[in-house]
Amino acid sequence: MKISRGPQAFPRSEYLCRLAAVKAEMARRDVDALIVTDQNNITYLTGYTAASGYVPQGLVISAHEEEPTFILRRCDAPAAIHQCFMERDKIIAYPEALIGNAERDGYDVIVDHLEGIGLANRGIGIELNSLLGGAAQKFSRRLPNARIVDCTKMVTWIRLIKSNLEIAVMREAAAISDAAILRAAEVIRPGVREADAVAEIVGTLVRGANGKPGTKLCEITLCSSPRTGTCHIGWSEDSFRIGSQVNIELGGSRHGYFAGLMRTYSIGAPSDRLRRVHEIQVAGLEAALATVRPGATCSDVANAFYRTIEKHGLRKESRCGYAHGIGWIEPTASLKDGDMTELKRNMTFHLMLGNWIEEDFGYVISETFRVTDSGVEVLTTAPRKIFEI
Repeated sequence: MKISRGPQAFPRSEYLCRLAAVKAEMARRDVDALIVTDQNNITYLTGYTAASGYVPQGLVISAHEEEPTFILRRCDAPAAIHQCFMERDKIIAYPEALIGNAERDGYDVIVDHLEGIGLANRGIGIELNSLLGGAAQKFSRRLPNARIVDCTKMVTWIRLIKSNLEIAVMREAAAISDAAILRAAEVIRPGVREADAVAEIVGTLVRGANGKPGTKLCEITLCSSPRTGTCHIGWSEDSFRIGSQVNIELGGSRHGYFAGLMRTYSIGAPSDRLRRVHEIQVAGLEAALATVRPGATCSDVANAFYRTIEKHGLRKESRCGYAHGIGWIEPTASLKDGDMTELKRNMTFHLMLGNWIEEDFGYVISETFRVTDSGVEVLTTAPRKIFEI
């Protein structure tokens, strides 16, 4: 039996609209074919979310064909047939003999395909920064008559502005994030192992919310005293203790889209210091959100936060957030001083206000938001409080 196409996250028209935007940019750069190798951009353009980008693969977009062609490892091809919106003949599986092969690999199959469709001597865009190993040299060597154009982040910038359908999916992801934060407040207790609490939180991220299950897991960071002064450490083998502070960052996921959320917990009454930092940071968060509107810049939003907390004697060294969506961080716009990216409707960001103040003390709070026609919609809705256990 052959595998069939599964339920699609978005209608075919949505993917064709995205591809039209990419092809318009290809035309502007005089590119006849674009090789997309960034895993998150492939998700955006096809619906494919399986993890296979650790070996050579690529989505070939021709300016002369409606659908792209996805070239990937044979054992991953059924996942592409099942998840992608394209017809089956647009999935090309290369043999396992090319895995770990020093002479020929999946990138050679991509070049063969370009030759087969008559584009090997035309303008070819490549996401050079996403290639594995020495693949850039291989493309240059095997395509001597092509004009190779570096199109790194071209698609990433296009997906910065979401469609209404994407926003709907991110709302679903945000509801899962909220549910997981509330579940954490139920399972963090003195004497409970951190690992057992995380298992319950993960269960919520997978089971989902409002009848919509989570479809992917991203790493959860859970930092308890005395490790709250760092940001990307995971849970430990310890059990929670009275008097401990717990910082959590997590994100629900739907179809590759994430909605990040951070909250701080206190087992017992929070210290005066923690309460003060919380109050200052929430004031800064609200000031930042009040600045969000079309025409404002990322720098405007960040500086609204910085100015507010600095009035109260607090500083934050790291950026305030980043473009957010597929694959968590979209490496384009940052909420930081000096980033003059202009906010536009349906851009989405993780307003990440973690503040790591000393080696043994930090505080976290965040929201995922979108830019509306006149202001901001905060997609995550968990209470902006220190959760007292």
